[in-house]
Amino acid sequence: MKWGKKMRHVTVIAEIGINHNGDMDIAKKLIEWAALCGCDAVKFQKRTIDKVYTKEYLDGYRESPWGTTQRDQKEGLEFGQKEYDEIDVYCREQHIKWFASAWDMEALEFLRQYDLPYNKIASAMLTNIEFLEAVAREGKHTFIATGMSTYEEIDKAVEIFTKLQCPFELMHCNSTYPMKNEDANLRVIETLRDRYHCDVGYSGHETGRIVSVAAAALGISSLERHITLDRTMYGSDQAASLEVDDLQRLVKDVRVIEKALGTGEKVMTEAEKAVRKKLRG
Repeated sequence: MKWGKKMRHVTVIAEIGINHNGDMDIAKKLIEWAALCGCDAVKFQKRTIDKVYTKEYLDGYRESPWGTTQRDQKEGLEFGQKEYDEIDVYCREQHIKWFASAWDMEALEFLRQYDLPYNKIASAMLTNIEFLEAVAREGKHTFIATGMSTYEEIDKAVEIFTKLQCPFELMHCNSTYPMKNEDANLRVIETLRDRYHCDVGYSGHETGRIVSVAAAALGISSLERHITLDRTMYGSDQAASLEVDDLQRLVKDVRVIEKALGTGEKVMTEAEKAVRKKLRG
């Protein structure tokens, strides 16, 4: 691993995703807690339901708080213009950045109105070439998740962002919810860094903090974790999320690790100089 001469700041992203369950009060509480815990940004997900899913799928049975079809559930979890306008204002009031991963071209176009600082390529979208090119043309710093992907698929995504001169970083992840700790394969972080010569972050879907702390110790550039008010709430992502207490502890752990990793330059601290004078004369 090649270290720079500056101490690395890990961008900590609190993924709210769809854990708000369609409730703005929950979304606001999660934004507030992420800010208080010292996260750099919160992230949502934006889908155009009829673009992402087939009619056959949406007409299928699914019991949820919103009804008995997949459409009822998906639409119940989807925020629209009114909600995102409110999110935009509230995040500014809480002094925290926000962005969202778009899952289709219409959603990407919708998000452009907010002039967000980042884009995010979800693992599911990594092989959608037309979508990758549209995101890369925006020129925003983009987090590219690599779950479920082969090196050849990642090669193509990196080629697109490099060719269009769009700043990016890869994010190692395993797309299971929740992920077993033994499936983390954190050494892939170094493999990706060596193969693509770019910053690499980690998007974690495990329970608890230890795997994410270990990822931070490997020198990741960003860390994304789903957050929730209660892991037992309704929702497919809740079990793989951190509640507030664990989020607070994780951010503190990451900031300690940042300082402990240092710059990679061999230096003698003032305290060490005093010990040297005592022991070596």
